[in-house]
Amino acid sequence: MGDMVGTPTVIVDVDVVDRNIAAMAAAMTAKGVALRPHAKTHKIVEIARKQIGAGATGLTVATIGEAEVFADAGIDDVFIAYPLWLTRSSAHRLAALAARIDVSFGIDSVEAAVAAGRLLGDAASNVEVVIELDSGHHRTGVRPDEVVAVANAATDAGLRVSGVFTFPGHSYGPDAQAAAAAQEAKTLRRAADLLTKAGFRVDVRSGGSTPSALLVDSDVVTESRPGVYVFGDAQQWELGRVSADDIALTVLATVVGRYDRPGDRRIVLDSGSKILGSDRPAWATGFARLIDYPDARVTALSEHHATVEFGENATLPARGSRIRVVPNHVCPVLNLVDDVAVVRGGLVVDRWRVAARGRNG
Repeated sequence: MGDMVGTPTVIVDVDVVDRNIAAMAAAMTAKGVALRPHAKTHKIVEIARKQIGAGATGLTVATIGEAEVFADAGIDDVFIAYPLWLTRSSAHRLAALAARIDVSFGIDSVEAAVAAGRLLGDAASNVEVVIELDSGHHRTGVRPDEVVAVANAATDAGLRVSGVFTFPGHSYGPDAQAAAAAQEAKTLRRAADLLTKAGFRVDVRSGGSTPSALLVDSDVVTESRPGVYVFGDAQQWELGRVSADDIALTVLATVVGRYDRPGDRRIVLDSGSKILGSDRPAWATGFARLIDYPDARVTALSEHHATVEFGENATLPARGSRIRVVPNHVCPVLNLVDDVAVVRGGLVVDRWRVAARGRNG
């Protein structure tokens, strides 16, 4: 890429994006599971259109703001996979969305269902709700034995209950994917059975995370919502979910410091936490990875610096060299930049705006 772009810059390899989209679409088709990718990862209209074009049934988002952006771009089926607590303002926005696209959102309490029905009023019947379950991640969601009470409250409030969903986020850990997928299936099956016995029709049994997506139990799960797969990141690389060749998004950075002394072999890059994010799970070996130096580790981040340590026998890149950095967790990165440089064959061919950047509510 030479000096065509400044640093630090988020770089997206469109050929790898296309390959990742096609691979996940094919995998879900083979399982007979609908694919509803989570667009909070990329927040980019061009990528959303590629996913829909490859067969995705709709998009998943985290906020009403993200849903509005993709609805404006022509995406007509969006699930807000979040237990929304509506206000007058957000209910008005949700009702406006429901008047023009198919939109559903998550609930995980009787109180939220009652409040949503009251605030949506006559528009409540235009919005589907999906009850969130806790399948082991222990973030939000009810237990299966609580699901009927929430469904009854939602129905009494005038909302349409379409099913249940969960996020097996505990799949993000070494050797955790199979157990998380099994818990996902067990939880969804139990909740769906209880709802069916209570007289509810359960059309949606939604799950999925990128680490566990290929292990989804197609006898139970009707749709999967992976997000990170479109880009890959250092977490997925370290978990063995992807290889370096599958990583579509990197941050192009410049070596601004080089220190080659006995016991102190490191470089410093101009890509700090303000573009890489600062996520580092306990099991990760660094704050990021270098795609062309897989044995090096980013050992420290400050706002505009990344410190990278090398082994005793490694050759350190020269000052001024340009390095491709793989963020640990790709999703926050897209909320830190206005646009990304799109490359093909090492050449910048386009710029994509991060259209849903900052739409956090």
